[in-house]
Amino acid sequence: MAECMRLAVASDLDMVCAALSADWPTLAGKRIFMTGGTGFIGRWMLHALADADRRHRLGVTIDVLTRDADAFARREPELAAAKGFRFVRGDVLAFDPSSARYDYVLHAATDASADLNDNDPLKMFETIVEGTRRALDLAVACKAKRFFFFSSGAVYGAQPWQLTHVPETYAGAPDLTTHRSAYGEGKRAAEMLCTIYARQHGLDIVNARIFALLGPLLSLDIHFAAGNFIRDAMAGKTIIVEGAGKAVRSYLYAADLAAWLWTILLRAPAGAIYNVGSEESVSIAELAERVARLLNAPGFEILGREDPGWNPGRYVPSTERVRTELGVAQTVGLDEAIVRTAQWNGWSE
Repeated sequence: MAECMRLAVASDLDMVCAALSADWPTLAGKRIFMTGGTGFIGRWMLHALADADRRHRLGVTIDVLTRDADAFARREPELAAAKGFRFVRGDVLAFDPSSARYDYVLHAATDASADLNDNDPLKMFETIVEGTRRALDLAVACKAKRFFFFSSGAVYGAQPWQLTHVPETYAGAPDLTTHRSAYGEGKRAAEMLCTIYARQHGLDIVNARIFALLGPLLSLDIHFAAGNFIRDAMAGKTIIVEGAGKAVRSYLYAADLAAWLWTILLRAPAGAIYNVGSEESVSIAELAERVARLLNAPGFEILGREDPGWNPGRYVPSTERVRTELGVAQTVGLDEAIVRTAQWNGWSE
């Protein structure tokens, strides 16, 4: 782990480790296969696991599929050198089921790229669906005791304005008349594959529908508004909201995310589906104002242009089910998440 990561999130990893103190021993001596381990969510999962392995002497081993193991090792040298961690070169669309035995298969590989979704929606859709099928085939071949699918709140489609927090029982769906639904509909199709494999192959499958996130390791240069606002505020620029700023979002802090996901893997009943996100809703205009105020930016400006995104409305989950059934809790609010994300990227008051 780079020194900046060590200093910035040591307390975060303490929290994750403590939240699962009774659960980590379940992983002692276990073997895990993971796709998507080199992305934002995957790296947090791996840092939490490496930390728990050091503290509890778990002796866990994990094989992480990656297209470029050398590049990842340069970016995350401590993870690359962690005992029991092996980074396997390959692509989620091309790897074949392994003859090795794994206790858990974690499938987190998806490029949540607005550019890819807009300019090559077919590749987006195929990557999600075919990648999930291959990961499920691996789980069947290696006789995994549990398959964990990392889905998305995008499966619900546009959330009605009057529905303040969307529950897992909501039967909405992406709009099939626009290519921008390729990501959300791909995740829906992948969830259907999970249901089929559970029925036909007896796989124990759990599913997390993940909403918007904040925290260290988040790239500030991709299409996520919160990251872009933090980037501009750190540069001393006025924060620009291209649209009207009326869209509503919520942001779960990365350490809470990692704690919730590991808890789902280790505690959830077979077939469980949980929303993973924050219930603390904020409009994009309000978010711009808060980032500007917290990070001492010159201000913010609302341009009022048409929102080009797939969801100009609400995108806020109900997390009552996962909190009630598994006992997880959000420990970091939005303001603190904004500040911690900026601090990890070098900001100071």
